[in-house]
Amino acid sequence: MSTITPAQKDRVFAALDSFRIEVPSWGFSNTGTRFGKFIQPSAATTIEEKFADAGEVNRLTGVAPTVALHVLWDLPNGKQDVAEIKRLEAKYGVKAGSINPNLFQDQEYKFGAMANPSAEIRKLAIDHLLESVEIAKELGSRDISIWDADGSNYPGTQSIRRRIEWTQEALNITHAALAPNQRMLVEYKPFEPAFYHTDIADWGMALALAHKAGPQAKVLVDTGHHYAGQNIEQIVAWLLHLKALGGFHFNDRKYADDDLTIGSIDPYQVFRIFHELLSDAQGASDVAFMIDQSHNLKGKMEAAVQTVMTAQEIYARAALVDNDYLGDMQTKCDLVAAEEHFRGCFWTDVRPVAREWREARNLPADPLSELRNGDYVQNTAKTRGAKNAGSVASYA
Repeated sequence: MSTITPAQKDRVFAALDSFRIEVPSWGFSNTGTRFGKFIQPSAATTIEEKFADAGEVNRLTGVAPTVALHVLWDLPNGKQDVAEIKRLEAKYGVKAGSINPNLFQDQEYKFGAMANPSAEIRKLAIDHLLESVEIAKELGSRDISIWDADGSNYPGTQSIRRRIEWTQEALNITHAALAPNQRMLVEYKPFEPAFYHTDIADWGMALALAHKAGPQAKVLVDTGHHYAGQNIEQIVAWLLHLKALGGFHFNDRKYADDDLTIGSIDPYQVFRIFHELLSDAQGASDVAFMIDQSHNLKGKMEAAVQTVMTAQEIYARAALVDNDYLGDMQTKCDLVAAEEHFRGCFWTDVRPVAREWREARNLPADPLSELRNGDYVQNTAKTRGAKNAGSVASYA
């Protein structure tokens, strides 16, 4: 498919008008690997600098109005920090988005948080979850995103069944504390940091726990949290069918949870996921799009803007699909015609129409070039460079 028809252009404009994606606060600070952390002079060192960076990404792209917050990293004093977050929201023009509890950092969680064999430590985890819910209420945040790092490394060292019960209990208590407009998103991951078994290892486990917790619990899909070759768009289709899909953490991977730029390894997979969402617009209307990436080598701001633009462009490609025509070809089992239409939409260059959409919305036609040619990164490197040079890099 080489040209975009007027009907397709209308679909792309409508899709881009509705597209919103949340940036993560931790994506702007210094990060690294298990083997070392890498310092960037312009990386954010405070929560205000994170909000400043998020505000600049939203100014350039117009589609990233919220920033995900990690409670221990961004609100180390808990609810006492809410007033400061509200001040930063007003100053930088972006709102607090999903609230992410931290159930893996403290030394007490060495053998688990929600599923720790110690009732005392399980209570610490539940108290933290409940405080996260209260923080979200005060900030007007809808989603509490729960990633559970619990598991075990060796067979026979933990009771898998008891840990299911403990995890369910913690999630039930958290769900009961939600305000009517809030949601609890349950994330899954097959391995890491646990390497024998993880307590919430796949979408079926997350779905079962969410279903039992209550109607405000949904499943969160992280594109990097799957085994190699897993059909993520089929998982998406099932969760949409069951009205259980709450949100995404978008990134890309080659081997495991690599946190690479969305679409950098397999853009066709992202296209297929977006197609499932756009083909069930009613079911997907409440699905939150969030980025979960932490770049060690790319510049933080460039990576963030590049990520948002890539997500927009792949979403626009998915909007090119004529679902009526595709459905007709599927019914007729005309395999080649169906696949060629699908592939043709994926291979279409939508950058000109995305540029046109931005210009029509009074946004920079090329946000990444605007950032690279501007002085934001250079200025932040000057003001933050000394702090970064003398700091110990951490996710906080």
